[in-house]
Amino acid sequence: MTVPVFSTLGCRLNAYETEAMKELAAAAGVDNAVIVNTCAVTAEAVRKAKQEIRRLARENPGAPVIVTGCAAQTEPETFAGMPEVTKVIGNTEKMKADTWQSLRAPDLIGLTEKVQVDDIMSVRETAGHLIDGFGRHRAYVQVQNGCDHRCTFCIIPYGRGNSRSVPAGVVVEQIKRLVDKGFQEVVLTGVDLTSWGADLPATPRLGDLVMRILRLVPDLPRLRISSIDSIEADEMLMQAIATEPRLMPHLHLSLQAGDDMILKRMKRRHLRDDAIRFCEEARRLRPDIVFGADIIAGFPTETEQMFENSVRLIRDCGLTFLHVFPFSPRKGTPAARMPQVNGAVTKARAARLRAEGEAALTRYLASQAGEMRHILTETPRMGRTEHFAEVRFESDQPEGQIVTARITGFAGEQLLA
Repeated sequence: MTVPVFSTLGCRLNAYETEAMKELAAAAGVDNAVIVNTCAVTAEAVRKAKQEIRRLARENPGAPVIVTGCAAQTEPETFAGMPEVTKVIGNTEKMKADTWQSLRAPDLIGLTEKVQVDDIMSVRETAGHLIDGFGRHRAYVQVQNGCDHRCTFCIIPYGRGNSRSVPAGVVVEQIKRLVDKGFQEVVLTGVDLTSWGADLPATPRLGDLVMRILRLVPDLPRLRISSIDSIEADEMLMQAIATEPRLMPHLHLSLQAGDDMILKRMKRRHLRDDAIRFCEEARRLRPDIVFGADIIAGFPTETEQMFENSVRLIRDCGLTFLHVFPFSPRKGTPAARMPQVNGAVTKARAARLRAEGEAALTRYLASQAGEMRHILTETPRMGRTEHFAEVRFESDQPEGQIVTARITGFAGEQLLA
């Protein structure tokens, strides 16, 4: 028997779901197979998925290749047409035990149905997969999936479906188990995290979930929120930011651009001033809070002045950690039909944004010298602060613990302690 080979591309949620698939595959007795969990966020992501499939097929001759994930969901025919691919399964199907029962090697021989991808928009509930321990010392908990919004550049709703929430009671019980296992930090993840609760009875908000977790799991040392849409931050979430020291002072914001016309053409729900106002208010409530953000370079119709507005947003919002995406058109999205920016211009703008982001990070790291920080160790010599800044230790530390240390300086993108 050969253990299945799993490959994950894309977001943290995909990585979480790969862990769920490993458990489902093991329970079903799937062996000698290659499973590629794809990403569809950009055309480049799809290209990389094909490249990965070909590489793994070469390295595992004779093993059936199973392709799943967002790219498999949005364009199954692309992967079904690859000679290396044995089976294509959708994002809903990959979380079902009976799917994995059908993927055992004897059942794949003489396979007639190569594509098993249903309509993701018909899914109304979150899958029941709960992974108690994804991550070694920091656990990731999926509380939401899908997205009800239709940003003009984004294919993800067609890969993930509409927004569905995990009930608060289920989330709390899982986090209690994770704390009992020794996890020091839990990160709440989802596709559109601030939409959590809209489909649940009484329509609770993300802030309600955060407060409930902190109240009902008093032994949880650290709770962290992954990417949020700042325009949807509710009053209770802002209260948690202001009053709950166990909620980590780091937020990653889905901003995408700093120009109002581009934001409108993206069909975002916020304008430039909304983003700045949110950051100012969060910083007033929690002076040491830091922000990361996603920004797209070269969105269709973006002029040089519009781009400069995105560059200025880095300082206007006081961003620290920047994720820069050069725009690439996704077939089936409105933005793909808009007037495109020259590819070389887009590439140059992305490079400029990355350079600005590196300068912002350097300013932040330099400001930390002399500060005492509580650091969750990931290895004996590396950990992350409350603000998610990476730290390198001069001497070995106990792994998986929160240690207090003084920051002595920084090197590259790491603090030193």
